[in-house]
Order: sequence, then C-alpha cells, then structure tokens
Amino acid sequence: MNAYQPRTEDMHFLLSRVLNAPAQLQALPAFSEVDPELMQQVLEEAGKFVGEVVAPLNRDGDEIGAQWQDGAVTMPPGFKAAYQTFWQAGWPALSARPEDGGQGLPSVLEAMLYEMLSAANHGWTMAPGLLHGAYECIKHYARDDLKTLYLEKVATGEWLATMCLTEPHAGSDLGLARTKAMPLPGDPQGRYTVSGTKIFISGGEHDLTDNIVHLVLARLPEAPPGPKGLSLFLVPKFYPDGSRSRVHCDRIEEKMGLHGSPTCVMRFDEAVCDLVGEPGKGLNAMFVMMNAARLHVALQGIGLLDAAWQKADAYAQERRQMRAPGQGKSAAEADLIAEHPAMRRILDTQRAWVDAGRVLAYRTALELDLVQHSPEASTQADAQRWCALVTPVMKSVFTHQAFHGGSDCLQVFGGHGYVREWGIEQIVRDARVAMIYEGTNEIQAIDLLVRKVLPDGGAAMNALLDRLQNSLPSDAKSSTAALARLQTLRAVTAQIVQTAPRDAALAYRVADDYLRAVALVLMDWAWLQIENGLDAQTPNAEARWKKPAQALRSWVLPEFQMRTFIIVQQCAAVAS
Repeated sequence: MNAYQPRTEDMHFLLSRVLNAPAQLQALPAFSEVDPELMQQVLEEAGKFVGEVVAPLNRDGDEIGAQWQDGAVTMPPGFKAAYQTFWQAGWPALSARPEDGGQGLPSVLEAMLYEMLSAANHGWTMAPGLLHGAYECIKHYARDDLKTLYLEKVATGEWLATMCLTEPHAGSDLGLARTKAMPLPGDPQGRYTVSGTKIFISGGEHDLTDNIVHLVLARLPEAPPGPKGLSLFLVPKFYPDGSRSRVHCDRIEEKMGLHGSPTCVMRFDEAVCDLVGEPGKGLNAMFVMMNAARLHVALQGIGLLDAAWQKADAYAQERRQMRAPGQGKSAAEADLIAEHPAMRRILDTQRAWVDAGRVLAYRTALELDLVQHSPEASTQADAQRWCALVTPVMKSVFTHQAFHGGSDCLQVFGGHGYVREWGIEQIVRDARVAMIYEGTNEIQAIDLLVRKVLPDGGAAMNALLDRLQNSLPSDAKSSTAALARLQTLRAVTAQIVQTAPRDAALAYRVADDYLRAVALVLMDWAWLQIENGLDAQTPNAEARWKKPAQALRSWVLPEFQMRTFIIVQQCAAVAS
C-alpha cells in the first residue's frame, strides 16, 4: 500500500482558522515578520520533503533495520542520505535562534514538521527527535567554551545528540543511577571522566553524522544519594582534536518495532567529559530535554494514528464486503467497507482523536513560544501553566490512542491487516513503545495529579479550566454539555484534594482516571474550537469535520462519566 502522505491543507486549517496562530505569533516581537504566507509555505515544503524523501524509506527501515557489528551501527538503506539532505536544508534548525545557526521560526512549525515525520517514518525520525531539547540544554546550561564547540553543530543538526539516563537497574527512578564521574587529575580544563553503562539509548551509535554528542547523567564522588546527587556531563563521540572518546556501543536491542532506530547499550569507560551546569543539578538541565521530548512523543502518537487512519480509510474506500444496512438491495455488488456502520464508527472516531490532538499539540507549541517570547509576565505564567498541565496529558493519551486506535484501524482491514504487505501492522508495533519511553503513561498521570494538581490544592487546574470555560463558543449547543463536564472536573478535583490526605495511595490509584478525564475535557474544548472555525466555504465540511465531531460525542466523551464515577467511588471508599 502507498506510503503516508502529509495532508497539509488540514493542518493549515487548524493552525490558521481554528487557532488563529499567525496573528498571535506576529504580535510577539520575535515573530513580527512571520506572516501567514510564510507559515503556509514552510508547512507545504515540509510536507513535500516528508512525503517524497522520508516516507518511502519506512518499509526498508522496518524490514532491514539498523545493523550492529563490532561496536559500529549501520543505518538502513537511504537513511544517511535522507538525513544529510534534512540537516543541510535547515529543517532541524527551524526554531533554533538565528545567532546559533537557526531560522528563528515558531515552535509550532517545528511541532507540525515532527508530527509529519513521525507519521511517515517513526524509526528515522527518532534520530533528530532529541536535537531541539539537546540544543536548549546546551544553550541554557553549558559553559561558553562548550557552546562554541557544540551549540551550532547541534542546533543545525550537523551533529546528533543523545540523552543517556537509564541504567540496567534503574529505569524511571533516576535517583538509583550509579554511573560515576571523577575529576581528571591535573587537567587544565577542569574536565572529568565518566564510567558506567546506560541502556535504551536511542541513536547512541549510527552513521548518520560525523559526531554524536552524548548528554550523560552521572554521580560525582561524595555526591548524596538520590536524584539530588546527579550531575550532567557532555561526552562527544569525537573530541575537537579528532581523537575518539572511550564510549562503546556494546549492542543494540532486538525490538518489537522501531527497527530503523538503534536502541543502544552504551558503555562509558573513563570517557573524558565536561560538566554541564552545576554539580548535583543535572536533572534540572536534563528536564529541559525531557519536557521538550514529551511533547514530541505526543506528536509521534498523533502522527502514527493519522498514518494508521490514512491506510484504513483508503482501504475502506476501495474494498467491498457484504451489504451495508440502509444502502438498499437493488445493486448486485457488495458495498464498500466505509459504508458499514461498524467501520464508519472506527474511522470517524480515530479522525476525532487525530484532529483534537493536533489542536491541543499546536496550542501547546504556541504556548511554548509565549513562554519564551511574550513581553508580558502574566502571559508567560499562563502559558507555563498550560504547558505544565497539558504536556503530561498529551504524552499519555495520544500515545495510548496511537496503539489502541491504530489497532482499531488494523481491524478495518480484516485478515489483510495482519499481513505485513499492507503496512498497518508496522504502525501498531512502532506505536507501542511511545506509551513507555520519556516517562511511562502511568508516570505522566502521577506527574499531573500528585506533583502538579495536589500541591496547590487544585488552584492551577482550576485556572486552566477557567481559561477553557472562557473560550467556549457561546452559541454552540454542545457548549452546555462541555460546561457541565468542566464543572464536574472541578468538583472531582476538589474531592481528591480533600480526601487524599486520609489515604497516601489514593491519588496514585486514581491518577490514570483523572488524567483521562482531563484529556476528554480538553478534547471536547478542541472540537468546539474546530466547529467554531467552520463556515460555508469550508470544503467538504460534513464528511471531513462534522462526522468526526459527532463521533467524538457519541463514542469518546461518554468515557468521562465512567472515569469520574471511578474517582468518586474511590474517594467515597476512603471517606467511609
């Protein structure tokens, strides 16, 4: 079946008509020259590159995969040439600052680019996926001499970067990390050596670029135990003098999916390195990478679900099977699968998820630009609150839906979905990992409720709900139901806040249900914004937008009642 193709007209509609992004961005001094025509041109050129260069490599990436031999990794056919074209064309530097070799464009354009890349070829996209986070980490925390050596190379994508956190005995609990750093005796530059093994390192070794910049969490001598004892170090594959560091790729994992991305076991054997940031504050610097990565993982989920929907929709418009209810009995030919209610439900429901996800992800990317560039402190604070609360929701629910909704799309194919040649089963396999990495979805839920909602008694969440409520379309009938859900979520939040002190485990038990409830309120809001952007000139509005909106209300939003009921019951059990 044909490879994924970006449909940039839909993306541009959401960006310009629904979110009014061009006007909001042009109001910021940093983007005063970024007009709607420029944004549309960038989006269309990005779609062209993704569709013509990256998407055709997806199948070989899966079937041939990255190959390891004697510590070296060879990427699948075509991957290196595509990456060289990618960075030389300036795509990795889209939102990096001009003084660092970047183009200084809004984060939302970078977000849309990576959504398309993930949909087209998830394995290939893993390579540049950490670049922006690494760039921000080096820019904000590294010494000036390190910036001179590495910042522009990473900003432009000429060199790729890794995030070395996980160890064999320490997964999400980074405080258990044992990798050690030691001062390098007599070194005039004040460097260190780092020793230890890191696992699950995406792109730890490859042949895409001439150098790889590793950002490594390690523990200095006499550092306290736990996360506060961790420091961050920069270890390049090659030093400025051309010598190679003592960093070794011992193997790559044999994985369920993502075969085009080498997941490496990396051994640091007294590798000479530089400290990034202050001793004992490595996690502070690393979280710059991790938070950026979490939004990108949410975009991976949205892109993969869109790719699965494209395949399922195309198949349903061609394949005929049995007679569909209500289609009449006069014709001798069987009806298209797309005309069967069960299949229509699947297709419209997944479309509802994709488009709600796009609105929320693009809105979050716009908020990131406001955090960095708005001259108003109150606007920055409001944007920061949105990002803090919405990012874990996005990462969790849209990676979950990429896998489960992708599996539903596979169902449209019947037996053909289980056969590799159609390509849908690869999407399901590739999507599964996104629920795990960059913090499992359960950790995202705990982050939302335990770390961000409960500490201030729900004040930040109520402020976010106020913002959503104030932007509901006043003339939409569906706004009444949306308002009721907002009020229910406020009440449930207050109930958890009141009950949690009586049972230390309560918030952890209901965190997943709470995150899902928040997600459904956000999706409801997103679709109200979409419908508010429709008019008589919107092409094919009934089939393209109104049917998915109805599917959201028929098949998705009823989950809100179940999730809030579970939470209320759990709180009542504690109270009794």
